[in-house]
Amino acid sequence: MKTIACVVQPGFAPFEFGLACEAFGLDRSDDGIPTFDFRIVAPDPGVVPSNIGFSINVDADLAFADEADLVVITPIPREAWGSVDERVCEVVRRAVARGAWVLTVCSGSFVVAASGVLDGRRATTHWRYADTMARMYPEIEVDPNVLYVQDGRIITSAGTAAGLDACLHLLRIELGAEMTNTIARRMVVPPQRDGGQAQFIAAPLPVSTSLSLSPVTDWVLENLSLDLSVDQLAARAHMSPRTFARRFKADYGTTPAAWLARQRIIHAQRLLEQTDLGLDAIAFESGFGSAAVLRQNFTRMLGLSPTAYRARFACAPAA
Repeated sequence: MKTIACVVQPGFAPFEFGLACEAFGLDRSDDGIPTFDFRIVAPDPGVVPSNIGFSINVDADLAFADEADLVVITPIPREAWGSVDERVCEVVRRAVARGAWVLTVCSGSFVVAASGVLDGRRATTHWRYADTMARMYPEIEVDPNVLYVQDGRIITSAGTAAGLDACLHLLRIELGAEMTNTIARRMVVPPQRDGGQAQFIAAPLPVSTSLSLSPVTDWVLENLSLDLSVDQLAARAHMSPRTFARRFKADYGTTPAAWLARQRIIHAQRLLEQTDLGLDAIAFESGFGSAAVLRQNFTRMLGLSPTAYRARFACAPAA
């Protein structure tokens, strides 16, 4: 992935637009990250107003989007959902037809839905608008309970920060776990939020550190090779297993088991990138126990085998 077109239209949402610029538009070559040819495009170049009273000047029309490896669709106002610009729909259709990536942030998914390429696919959008999308586009399997959905080479995401999770997910596919972690550190955001997490948590994160589960999760990340159970983690948190599971879901938006599985995969990714360890050793270090179990979980979550991942992303072996 080298070329990226970010489509903005009148009434665009500045925060969601900024996410795409932050994820793909910055020069991070000093950290060894490839620099993308990132361009902002619009159906009608010139002054494009935002939804909060200021405008930006866009020089490029949609032509560049027809050659981009990734087309990012930012949100449009709700009153425009029923009359999406056909020129943008055509760009989306051509991008999907030629095998390019298409990524939406928040209600940008309505633009892609209007193009018809999501028919028969699974997708998401902001939970407040999921029912509206399901009514407008009954051929789409709308999931309101996740941060983002990848179906083929189309990625749809939920509101605001979930769009950044979707961007990091795509960067992890294209650049590997280590480079994506570097980008996330620069942003000062966690790199590991999985798409299957809930769009919102049941309660705010605890203010008191004495009530935080972070000592438990920090310990887990240092001991992924162990055979860990919810009962063990609950004991470390001085809670009953039921209370711990309920509290974990409220704080992290996912179950302890799903979170742990994701951390094991991320650790395996880094070992595949940075070491020449065999699959059995990597399976042990990341807590999967055997190469067969590692392959099964790795392929299910990432869509390619550990061997294929290493061939694509391996760098100089580290100690």
